[in-house]
Amino acid sequence: MARPLRFRYAPGRWTLDRVRRDVFEPLDANLGATMSSPWFKPPSRYQARRFEMDNGDVALFAWRDGDDPDDDHGSGPAAYWLGNTETPETLWRTDKYGFDEVPFSVTRWAERELLAQLHDESPWLSPFPHLSWFFLPVFLSKDGRETTRDFFAEHAAGFPDADRDEALGFYEEFLSTGALDEFREEMAGKLGTSEYLDEHRMAAAMSEFTGAKILHDAGYDLTPEIEVTTGHSLDFRADGEGGEGVLVEITRPRPPSRRSAGTPVGAVRDTAETKSTGQLKSHGGGAVLFVDCSSFTDDDWAAVKAEQPEVRHRPAVVFRARPDGRIEGYEKGRVPLDLDGGLTLF
Repeated sequence: MARPLRFRYAPGRWTLDRVRRDVFEPLDANLGATMSSPWFKPPSRYQARRFEMDNGDVALFAWRDGDDPDDDHGSGPAAYWLGNTETPETLWRTDKYGFDEVPFSVTRWAERELLAQLHDESPWLSPFPHLSWFFLPVFLSKDGRETTRDFFAEHAAGFPDADRDEALGFYEEFLSTGALDEFREEMAGKLGTSEYLDEHRMAAAMSEFTGAKILHDAGYDLTPEIEVTTGHSLDFRADGEGGEGVLVEITRPRPPSRRSAGTPVGAVRDTAETKSTGQLKSHGGGAVLFVDCSSFTDDDWAAVKAEQPEVRHRPAVVFRARPDGRIEGYEKGRVPLDLDGGLTLF
């Protein structure tokens, strides 16, 4: 499975003739390709070309003749490559860098190019600019560009019986706060870049965004992927004003209709037990377990709401979000978080 989009850094002198010989001609020979000027003006100090392959792949190449004072990877002539296609042999042994690890002018130019393409191919994403930007490394990844978009378009980001645009608006509103911008590539990568759509795995990834929204709306600062002494990583540390950070782990039960047996209450108990007897048990306590039932239908959630079952771990928060912004749930044990503003407790 390919990873989310990343830049390749190629030090050395490049000319248009070399770009044509070492980049375009191998792509054209293997895939059929067109080389053209970019859609947007390249960054200062750089020349650039855009490559479009017959199979729908795309790549960008920008090169400079001299220094870029904003480049931490070296001085002098160099180039950056970014694409969801095969890498030309001349670039095989080059180093890879994330979007936030290359000069900002190069990143911004590449993002403008790719966002324009994304919205041309999937115009239904245009009303959601921050979501489009946030998930760009997977929306245009080599293997995941179809499955990730299908998950949002056809499966409403994991919300059952939901309108696509309402579901995307739910995450657009949260992501546009910038709460996770610093961790964009790490968090976007959780959606995956597989060519095979796994709705449950992707929905579980979106639970981390829903949990993050609850914590952010409740006034907490977030740091994802907190390593603990057991060698595990927990999903978030939530930091409030003047207090010690609280660790949060999030799990998402499969809806009862997707399970071989059981009830909504059983689904909640079984999923929480798996997490509490595994990762959280190894951690030794102290973390808050978030159980996200957003995949449940109204009737399934009503059964959980009526019984409010134990989840074999305390403290815990069991909740369900709807794409119109309603989030409700209940707590078990003494939860060291004030979630007022993030969800409605019953």
